[in-house]
Amino acid sequence: MEYVPVASSTIGAVGYDPDSATLGVRFHSGAEYHYFQVPQGVFDGFFTASSCGAYLDQYVKKAGYQYARVM
Repeated sequence: MEYVPVASSTIGAVGYDPDSATLGVRFHSGAEYHYFQVPQGVFDGFFTASSCGAYLDQYVKKAGYQYARVM
């Protein structure tokens, strides 16, 4: 999965694997999470969101996608 840096105080970069519909989120803290069965459009939304952290909370976490911490 290729990661793209984002302008955020908490999130360092996001990535997406279209083959598995997996969203990757790397935090400045070093933690990395993978969210599963996430549509491409949700990933694309990070690049137009006014706040990546708020976007992650609203459209990924509260949407209930299953996830795993990988780092």
